[in-house]
Amino acid sequence: MTGALPSTVGGPFRVVVAGAGVAGLACVHRLLALARERGLPLRLTVLEAASRPGGVIITDRVDGCVIEGGPDCFVSDKPWGLDLCRRAGLADEIVGTATSHRRSFVYMRGRLLPIPEGYQLLAPSRMLPFTMTPILSLRGKLRAASDLVLPRGPRVPDESLASFVRRRFGQETLERLAQPLLAGIYNADPERLSLRATMPRFLELEQKHRSVILGLLRDRRRSPAAASTGVSGARYPLFVTLRAGLQTLTDRLAASLPPGSLRLGTTMARLEPLADATGREAIAGPAGPARGASRWRVSTYQGETFEADAAILALPACAAAPLVRPFDERLAHLLTAVPYGSAATVSLVYRRTDVAHPLDGFGFVVPRCENRRLVACSFSSVKFPGRAPGDRVLLRAFLDGKTSEGADPARLERIVRDELRDILGIASAPLLVRSYVFARAMAQYEVGHLERVQAVEERLARHAGLALAGNGLRGVGLPDCVRSGELAADSVLATARVVSLAR
Repeated sequence: MTGALPSTVGGPFRVVVAGAGVAGLACVHRLLALARERGLPLRLTVLEAASRPGGVIITDRVDGCVIEGGPDCFVSDKPWGLDLCRRAGLADEIVGTATSHRRSFVYMRGRLLPIPEGYQLLAPSRMLPFTMTPILSLRGKLRAASDLVLPRGPRVPDESLASFVRRRFGQETLERLAQPLLAGIYNADPERLSLRATMPRFLELEQKHRSVILGLLRDRRRSPAAASTGVSGARYPLFVTLRAGLQTLTDRLAASLPPGSLRLGTTMARLEPLADATGREAIAGPAGPARGASRWRVSTYQGETFEADAAILALPACAAAPLVRPFDERLAHLLTAVPYGSAATVSLVYRRTDVAHPLDGFGFVVPRCENRRLVACSFSSVKFPGRAPGDRVLLRAFLDGKTSEGADPARLERIVRDELRDILGIASAPLLVRSYVFARAMAQYEVGHLERVQAVEERLARHAGLALAGNGLRGVGLPDCVRSGELAADSVLATARVVSLAR
């Protein structure tokens, strides 16, 4: 696209961002930084339907406890989250996981069994601990070890995570290790999740080394520091958070917005492309929308209408779809096809003396084959320093969408307390409980997702000044959402010739 948009000549470049979750706030932060750097007059309007910014990032600080409603940490090997924290002036607030008890458990047949040291989500990177684990039967271990001699799998456009694990390591490894660990991340059925979209590293290991286990073993030899950390179930040194909770970041970003630019309790109702710079209408015909739309009309459910040079939808894909449907039915269809799941977390504070379990790990996961309602539980006061006073224990339980949808907080608390009584032997009432339900908040990347993403991006290229951000396309974690927002900012500023999209 060439040429500046009309308003860059005689007035500020006007951008509307729908959604003030971390993706939308990261987007706005980058827009402001680049506009200052390049001397571009910028007028921002950020619409947020909720009464507070931050989206699913919620931190409650109660009685000396730091309680996370949504995510409680993010990975540091994807740099975008860390970089944003540093640019927001929060470098001194970044903390890693505790150095002791770096392991997790699987609940099986009434016992909490340690995940083998070096096991990484789908496959082992250390063989001796894997051969000693009671989680798998001898037959299950032998089947998993057959990955060492199996040929590479067939080259197919995509494959489910379950199919990949079953093919390389067998059904038992899938049911007892991979499925519960994946549920703790995606809260979705691995039979439907795309390998390429969620765990491409394991496919790359197979393609490069033939055996996934051999690939992981060779990676360990090349990285002795990572190999010596002695953790089970996850690469815990990679996980970081903020000392006072992740909401510190979204609060800091929201506070940096220009006065009056953030409109809480305001929902975008309609988005219309207007005439382009030559006066042609940008409304689509059957073959798709016309190129070169340069302005947008935004209407809210609160009765406001205004024009903008660019619009960024930092929303779940399912929420963005109805906004684009009037001018691009195909794009709307693609976005609607991204499924979303619901989830809930319940945090409970106990006296340490009321919990008999030593809590000598970061938490546990529960395989679906155990037929329990709990998906996982994090020992938050063990996992990160400063989460609770020394004589208290903070536990964070996870429930799936089927259990949490439509349930009131009291019912969720009863379910979790029943589960923790059976699993951890906690009979006492908690000192404090906080429940959080997130309806249709977790994008689930099913088989074929990356092809859908490519089609979405091709449709977006037809609409100058329109961009998407959030967890719907290229990653569900905090760093991925941050990156999506920053790329959306770059995209719309490229139409104003402020940045180049050349990589």
